[in-house]
Amino acid sequence: MSLSEFDVIKKYFCRDVSTEDSTVVLGIGDDCAILDVPEGHQLLISTDTLVAGIHFFEDVDAYRLGYKALAVNLSDLSAMGAEPKWISLAITLPNVDADWLARFSNGFFDLAAKHNVTLIGGDTTKGPLSITVSVQGIVPKNTALLRSQAKVGDIICVSGSLGDGALGLAYQLSNKSLKLANAQAFVDKLELTDPRVKLGLLLRGMAHSCIDISDGLTQDLTHILNASHCCAQIDVETLPLSEALQQELDLGNIKGEQALHYALTGGDDYELLFTLPEEMFGSLQQSIPELRLTAVGKVIAPQASKIQLTKHKKAFSLTLSGWDHFKKDGE
Repeated sequence: MSLSEFDVIKKYFCRDVSTEDSTVVLGIGDDCAILDVPEGHQLLISTDTLVAGIHFFEDVDAYRLGYKALAVNLSDLSAMGAEPKWISLAITLPNVDADWLARFSNGFFDLAAKHNVTLIGGDTTKGPLSITVSVQGIVPKNTALLRSQAKVGDIICVSGSLGDGALGLAYQLSNKSLKLANAQAFVDKLELTDPRVKLGLLLRGMAHSCIDISDGLTQDLTHILNASHCCAQIDVETLPLSEALQQELDLGNIKGEQALHYALTGGDDYELLFTLPEEMFGSLQQSIPELRLTAVGKVIAPQASKIQLTKHKKAFSLTLSGWDHFKKDGE
């Protein structure tokens, strides 16, 4: 017996929120959700769409897809210092596959539970596979992190390591023919990214600007520089690489310039890129010792080039370009 649209919603996406979140007055089941936004707070909203064959491989494990569909949206809230609260999900399905839906919803709700966010509504329809998630979070009034407040003299910092997600994508695009000692580590980084929610909350009141790295460090840093009317110097020897990526370098599976390209322009890192006064960096590290934080450069006064690369204090040249949905092949 085939499931109707409403059967799908009830079976796979309805979860009891009556005791989980007192701010949800009314969740799934009516024409709209009703929410109580805490007094003295502002509401932050972000929406992302993932399309099969563009943002994910059509044969990707459904659990991982459900997880990542939420993770990339939570990363946007983290970049603005928001506490995640509520989510809505619109999913277009080519057909109703019970096993696929069970795995997808489990991945989605496992990450939602980790960060105490509640699914409050959405939509299901039939068509080519695509997933749209809208996330809502809160911040105390006028404390949200913005792209537009970087200051000359700030240090530029990143969380975690860079380049693993891009290498995971390259491995998948090669039909898994790329020689790697530990390919699964890079695929995991691509598909099971960890949104830096705790760090985003800590950065409120410390960082001058912040963005998450979805399209590559240089491209996302350029958004900060354009909004803040300044430029940047990046010291490429300080870029944080994972132990797995360093191992591939040591084994000769990846060349040094390739690793730099992945770290600078690859995208799919979903780490936080932020600027703050240098004297605050130590206390930030002490506040979150479990997470690697690295200073990779400085905000500088406007120059002819938005981003200047250096290596061991000498000018360094590398062609830079990040992900762009509408860039034509070869550009």
